[in-house]
Amino acid sequence: MALVPYALTRPFLFSLDPETAHELTLHSLASTQGSALKWAYGSTRVNDPVVLAGLTFPNRVGMAAGLDKNARCIDGLGAMGFGFVEVGTVTPLAQPGNPKPRMFRLPRAHALINRLGFNNDGLAAFIANVKQSRLYQQRQSGKLEASPMLLGLNIGKNAATPIERATDDYLSCLDGVYPYADYVTVNISSPNTKNLRSLQSDEALDGLLGAISERREGLAQQHGKHIPIFLKIAPDLDADQIKVIAETLKRYGLDTAGRVNNAWGVVATNTTLNREAVKGQTHADEAGGLSGAPVLAMSNQVISQLRAALGPQFPIIGVGGIMRAEDAVSKIRAGADVVQIYTGLIYRGPGLVKQAASLIKKTF
Repeated sequence: MALVPYALTRPFLFSLDPETAHELTLHSLASTQGSALKWAYGSTRVNDPVVLAGLTFPNRVGMAAGLDKNARCIDGLGAMGFGFVEVGTVTPLAQPGNPKPRMFRLPRAHALINRLGFNNDGLAAFIANVKQSRLYQQRQSGKLEASPMLLGLNIGKNAATPIERATDDYLSCLDGVYPYADYVTVNISSPNTKNLRSLQSDEALDGLLGAISERREGLAQQHGKHIPIFLKIAPDLDADQIKVIAETLKRYGLDTAGRVNNAWGVVATNTTLNREAVKGQTHADEAGGLSGAPVLAMSNQVISQLRAALGPQFPIIGVGGIMRAEDAVSKIRAGADVVQIYTGLIYRGPGLVKQAASLIKKTF
C-alpha cells in the first residue's frame, strides 16, 4: 500500500496548472522509481493473469498511453501495481506539440481536456529511456520475476508529415520500438494532430494495416519474436465506421480458418470531441480531446459494438472513463479483455489500480 495517501497530495497538484502538475508528477516518478521512495506511491500487484494476443498479462489493469510520452517512468508506473504499462505516443522526430495552455481540468465532471499534440522528445530519446528502465535491464539479464509487467509502446506520426506519408512515420517508429515492446499500439485517433483520424477510413486504414503487417513480418524474422500490434481508435465513430474498422482488422487479425492469429488487436478508445456531457462548464469549449468520466458510456458502446463485430476471441483493450473499480468491471462486461486508466489516476490516485484489478478478479 502507498505510504502517502493521494488525498493529501491531490489538493496541492490541483492548485497548479494541469500541465505543470503533470510534469512535476513525471519528474517525481522518474526521480524516485529507482529508490525506496517509490513506496510512497507503490502497491503490490494483484495476481490475476490472463492470456491475450499470445501474451500473459499479470492482471487486467494497465496504464494508458499519453501520461508518459517519453518512457521516463516505466518502473515508477509499474510500482503502482499495473499489469501492463503503455508509454508514448512517440513520433520519429522530436516535436513541441501545440501551444500552451493545452491541458484543462473540468473537476465537476471528473474530466480533462488536452490538446497536447504528440509533444515528445523523438524516437531516439524514447528508445534510450526504455533501455534505461529497470524492466528492460532485468529482461536483458534474465532476472525477471515469474509474471513480469508487460510494456506497450505507442507510435504516431509527426505533425509536419503530410497525411499521405503517414505510413512512413509509423513504419519508422515500428522499426525502432519493435525490439523493446511486448506489444505496439498504432495511434490513429488523437484529435490533436491534423487529419490523423482520417486514417480510420476504409481505404486509408487498409493501406496502413497492410504496410505495417508486411513490415512486422520482416521484423519478426530479424528479431526472432512476433509482436502483436493494437490499433487505437476514437469513441466518435458511428456503427458503420466501427463495422469498417472491424472488417479491416479481421482481414489482418484472423487466419484463413477465421481464427485469431495474435497479430492484431484494438484499443478502444481515445479521447472524444463530444462536449454534451460537459456543456456549460468552465473550459468545456476548449479545443482538444475530452477524457474522464464523460467518456465511459461512449467507450463502452464502441467496445460492445466491436466485440459483436469481431467475435469472442479478438483482443480488445478497453479504455475511457474508468474513475472507479466498478467502471473497470463495466468495460470487461462490455466486451474488453483488459482495461487501461489515465484520467482516473489523476482524479483518484494510484489506489485505483489495485481497487480495479481486485474487483475484476473477484467478479470474473
